[in-house]
Amino acid sequence: MATATHTDTGSHTDTGSHTDTDTPALTVAKIGGRIGAEIGGVRLGGDLPDADVAGIRAALLAHKVVFFRNQEHLDEASHEAFAERLGAPVAHPTVPSADGRYALGIDSHHGARANQWHTDVTFVPAYPAFSILRAVTIPPYGGDTLWANTATAYAGLPEPLRALADGLRAVHSNEYDYAALRPDALPEALAQYREVFTSTTFLTEHPVVRVHPETGERTLLLGNFVQRIQGFTGRDSRALLDLLQAHIESPENTVRWQWQPGDVAIWDNRATQHYGVDDSDDHERTLRRVTVDGDVPVGPDGAPSRLISPETVPDPSFGIPSGASTSDTPAV
Repeated sequence: MATATHTDTGSHTDTGSHTDTDTPALTVAKIGGRIGAEIGGVRLGGDLPDADVAGIRAALLAHKVVFFRNQEHLDEASHEAFAERLGAPVAHPTVPSADGRYALGIDSHHGARANQWHTDVTFVPAYPAFSILRAVTIPPYGGDTLWANTATAYAGLPEPLRALADGLRAVHSNEYDYAALRPDALPEALAQYREVFTSTTFLTEHPVVRVHPETGERTLLLGNFVQRIQGFTGRDSRALLDLLQAHIESPENTVRWQWQPGDVAIWDNRATQHYGVDDSDDHERTLRRVTVDGDVPVGPDGAPSRLISPETVPDPSFGIPSGASTSDTPAV
């Protein structure tokens, strides 16, 4: 895996935020042609200089997912403090956090092996803008995560398929056939899904193509939370979903990260999907995720996403509900 010691100056960014010659400047090194970069020269936390925060955000928008090594100093509090530099942290709508606040526990021993392509929490209208994932315990092998660029996936569609996708709407839900998707799932994983993940069932209609609010790019908004495409029979809906999803999963649109303890990955959840590979057998794999609140997607026609049910997004166990931090959120 590429590191921040690359010498290709064309792929590095010096923010100019450091004046101490003994302190390395922030560097950005691409690790994939269409997605992914590794950032060096920073110690993540709430006290990060503004110029470094701006540099990270710019790299994140350009490369969709960015990685940091050697961030072992982070704990739940400093992880959250850093997230606040990117926006307003928001808790998962149904799953209790690991610390009673915003840090979602991703624990292999409790069913958290997300071996399916997805964008985080798309079953609510204003799903997270950014996700920040921190490695705590990493197995001796396996357990990598892949990310896919949904902007380049859209751009690579044949023109007639892009035109079709631009007008489609899809229903997303946190209620899906988990047992069919994971027939080997442990009983406790099935219980967690039924009792926790779907404690409130959400249905949200999103445009299949959203316009990114910061870059203006068009991105495909799909993933495993999609139930159906509106206006199509089940069979036709499935065929369309499979066709579009295949473009997202094309290897050229992806990057794979081999975790080490202390690693941090941040991704633009509005322009990516990701997949946690379940190939580490029974070894422990523990990570912590903090998400930053997003806004309601808008399609190419200007129509926003809409919540179908429940009537409103309930308050989570801690903090604000999804979308509460965006003052210009369209009414749904």
